[in-house]
Amino acid sequence: MADSPLARWRRRSLRFRLTALAAVALVLAFGVSASTLMMVLGRSLMDTVDETTRQHAQAVRAQADSGTLTDPITTQDGTIVQVIAANGRITHGTYGADRLVPLLPAHDRRRAQSHENARFRDGEPYGIPGPLRVVVVSGDDGITVLAARPVAEIEKSLIVAGRVLFVGTPLLVAFLAGASWLIIGRTLRPIAALRKGAAEITHTARSRRLPVPEARDEVHSLAVTLNDMLARLEGAESRQRALVSDAAHELRSPLASIRLQLEVALGHPEGQDWRETAEGVLEDTLRLSRLAEDLLALARLDERGGRLARNEPVNLDEVVRQVVERYGEARLTACEPVVVRGDALDLSRVLTNLMDNAVRHATGKVEVALRADGELTVSDDGPGVPEQDRERVFNRFTRLDDGRGRDEGGAGLGLAIVRETVRAHGGTVHLEDAAPGLRAVVRLPPAA
Repeated sequence: MADSPLARWRRRSLRFRLTALAAVALVLAFGVSASTLMMVLGRSLMDTVDETTRQHAQAVRAQADSGTLTDPITTQDGTIVQVIAANGRITHGTYGADRLVPLLPAHDRRRAQSHENARFRDGEPYGIPGPLRVVVVSGDDGITVLAARPVAEIEKSLIVAGRVLFVGTPLLVAFLAGASWLIIGRTLRPIAALRKGAAEITHTARSRRLPVPEARDEVHSLAVTLNDMLARLEGAESRQRALVSDAAHELRSPLASIRLQLEVALGHPEGQDWRETAEGVLEDTLRLSRLAEDLLALARLDERGGRLARNEPVNLDEVVRQVVERYGEARLTACEPVVVRGDALDLSRVLTNLMDNAVRHATGKVEVALRADGELTVSDDGPGVPEQDRERVFNRFTRLDDGRGRDEGGAGLGLAIVRETVRAHGGTVHLEDAAPGLRAVVRLPPAA
């Protein structure tokens, strides 16, 4: 099946299409301009002839009214004049003017007088080649003055002008189309540079960037935007590689522990306390399960790109009460009613992670408070976190020196999940000194 003209047109290069459209626009513009010019020029020349002829006719009428009209009438520019009496007889005329047949019949003379416009007349019957332009002026005592001038020269001038435009316009269009081809090519050169730069970026040259043109135009903005996108992709890839590396490192420890315990138990079955072995394997299995859940939660947050899984009204005070009830050592100091928009399960996970950290490090006191403005605080009286590390602990797989042991619990993903989830809900989270201990402060915007 043959391609349609539209399909072939779409396969053409952008440079060709822009140049073709510019050429078509130029042809239309020059065509309309040339037609308008010819019309205006012809109208202007005819108006000039009519005005000059009318002035001659009015001068002859003035002479006729004053009785000073000579016969024959003399004119300097070849204007033909006839003076017709009320009875229709030609009484005066210029040299060579017909004395028997008027330039215009009676009904044409009356129509020209009523509309005050000139008339065309064939000059052949009067021995004048080409058309005539006849003007009619009325005088006293019923006389009528007819004045006519040949317009063959005007028609020749218009024909010459038309030929010049007919030949010159295509040449001008061709010249401007060629200039458009060069200008468009030069304009698209930065885009070609962007394409070439993009083709050179591979998995082995991820840190390369696209060339940014000096001109502060749309192509410059496109290059900057694409470079920002490449930077974000590179950052996301780096975080992904770091996540995989850190996850593999975290998985290796419990797997190695499980393997060692099982190998020892199988190597010395007669002296092995199988209950103790099972408890150790179960503890490492639970650690693997928690790590898998955290990794899955982070993967879902990354997959959504900061968007909420559900966006619905949530009674945050009810979520806080349900979570705090699971921790016997925690005390709810304030729980004011507040409604936020988001995902109740994700918000419950946020508070659970904060509570796990607080209970793990507290020496005897964990307090939770919720205010009506959406501020949620979780405080403990533990050793706290140095001020220089309070931002770093929100990074993935970040644990301070006193929390690296297996018995201390998490893999350093809890606070990272908290920050990503809170950001997705349009809120903020930070750590501050509780004197003694540490306080985690979460601020969520209340629903309108």
